[in-house]
Amino acid sequence: MGGDHGASVVIPGAAAALARHPDIEFILVGDRIAIEAQTAGYAEIGHRSRIVHTDVAVRMEDKPSQALRHGRWKSSMWLAIDAVKRGEADVVVSAGNTGALMAMARFHLKTMAGIERPAIAGLWPTLRGESIVLDLGASIGADANYLVDMAVMGSAMARVLFDLERPSVGLLNIGVEEIKGLEDVREAGRILRTGNFPKMEYAGFVEGNDIGRGTVDVVVTEGFSGNIALKTAEGTARQFGEILKSAMNRTWSARLGYLLARNAFRAMREKMDPRKSNGGVFLGLNGVVIKSHGGTDAEGFAAAIDIGYDIVRYELLAKISEMLSDHRREDVSAGHVGRAAS
Repeated sequence: MGGDHGASVVIPGAAAALARHPDIEFILVGDRIAIEAQTAGYAEIGHRSRIVHTDVAVRMEDKPSQALRHGRWKSSMWLAIDAVKRGEADVVVSAGNTGALMAMARFHLKTMAGIERPAIAGLWPTLRGESIVLDLGASIGADANYLVDMAVMGSAMARVLFDLERPSVGLLNIGVEEIKGLEDVREAGRILRTGNFPKMEYAGFVEGNDIGRGTVDVVVTEGFSGNIALKTAEGTARQFGEILKSAMNRTWSARLGYLLARNAFRAMREKMDPRKSNGGVFLGLNGVVIKSHGGTDAEGFAAAIDIGYDIVRYELLAKISEMLSDHRREDVSAGHVGRAAS
């Protein structure tokens, strides 16, 4: 029921995802009347889903504390998370209020052993393909240990989604030199550089322009800078598109040039299509939670379902737990027993 369009986007998105993954089954949580008005046009969804009715929905403007106070036990968002908690669903996908979704998921599903707080990880289109960037805004600030934990979780996600044996990981910083940046970032770099991480390759510090280049498979940063980087990139892409569209319509010769190069423009548009990378993963929870962009369309919501499908199919949570356990053992063997997240 969340996002800018509610069931009118979620149901067609579910239908598109079902066409790609015929083994999916859906639990549709929300107002039965609104849901059935949409499923009437998608017979296959009716056969592969069941509805859990509630007329309580978290509003997009609700603060996380308000959502927890008024929506616990009865809102569509809570009931969807509860389905994962009780094992009735493998993943929850929501386009609703991000802060409320994070608060409810953290409260109900709890964090993995040793993880202080979850992080939002997202796919980022690059010149090389795609990279994973985290945290994209789950929380502000991060100490060295948490940055290392995010590197471990992000590399596990890259192994699942990109089928890589040892993903490369970089820490976002104001320069690549080891003497630059905040103390926590430098300390995280030291831990990653000197530690034994057989399932990821630490590539050092990376700068903002390295994200789009695809210099590394996983970019780690704290949520404040990560969210600003994301919104800046989205805004720049829209700005570039508007400038290009205006330029192409300015003269007849420009229009002719567009006709001659339209295949190249089409390829660029598909590469930069934000719908294909829609779906932020809440890493660090005892359950799979995917946050879709609130303003996405049906194809974008289907992409968020696709991410959840792959994460469950390739057992991301088990891989994260395994890598975190290896990391904790390495800490103990190296004498680092004072971790804040322990």
